Amino acid sequence: MSDTPPDRLSSNPKSPFYDAAALERGVGIRFKGVEKTNVDEYCVSEGWVRLTVGTTLDRKGNPMTMKVQGTVEPYFKDTAPQG
Repeated sequence: MSDTPPDRLSSNPKSPFYDAAALERGVGIRFKGVEKTNVDEYCVSEGWVRLTVGTTLDRKGNPMTMKVQGTVEPYFKDTAPQG
């Protein structure tokens, strides 16, 4: 795996953009220069993040999210495993 996080990543296992290996390494997100910990999904090329809104759930039991536009800077919290 490279040291560059994917262009688009989701933490929802039902999403086609879910990547367990990347999430296992730990992906941090800087959005508009501020560290965010409530990011559910992001896309660097389109410039948006989907943030969870409190502990509210929708009718299917998924967390409520809000899509926000801006500069997205993903990074891995640790180094790539060797081997």
